[in-house]
Amino acid sequence: MNFSRCWVLILFLVALSCAARQAPVYDEKADARQDIAAAIANAEGSKRNIVLVFGANWCPDCRALHWQMQKPDLASMIEKNYLVVQVDLGREDKNLDLADQYHVPIKNGIPALAVLDPRGNLLYAMDQGQFSNARHMGYDSIKAFFDKWKPNN
Repeated sequence: MNFSRCWVLILFLVALSCAARQAPVYDEKADARQDIAAAIANAEGSKRNIVLVFGANWCPDCRALHWQMQKPDLASMIEKNYLVVQVDLGREDKNLDLADQYHVPIKNGIPALAVLDPRGNLLYAMDQGQFSNARHMGYDSIKAFFDKWKPNN
């Protein structure tokens, strides 16, 4: 393979990688109320807590948190202990009533999480923008949050 073809291949792979990272994280057409109700219905039988992740596709910190949550060690722990519902906030003009209902003031930054027990009772709500700088947070800090709110802790 000559030098110019090698560069073209490298640039293509970089572009492909960037495009994959830009894939939507939040389903902008999802019915968040319905998704939360389904999670509550499924959580009790599975004895898992529910994590509501309030965010948006345009938000780099929301995307960063999502990618951290996909890392194998954390993804495995989340799958075992939680049902995750991603609540799309659009341009902060959507599902604001749900953020209020779960005591998550998005004015303090997103992503913001709420943790519910298997019956749907609120255990914790981020109210100070704790993950609003997720791009600069270490993996261990994010993992510690999920460790702390696992069922039976």
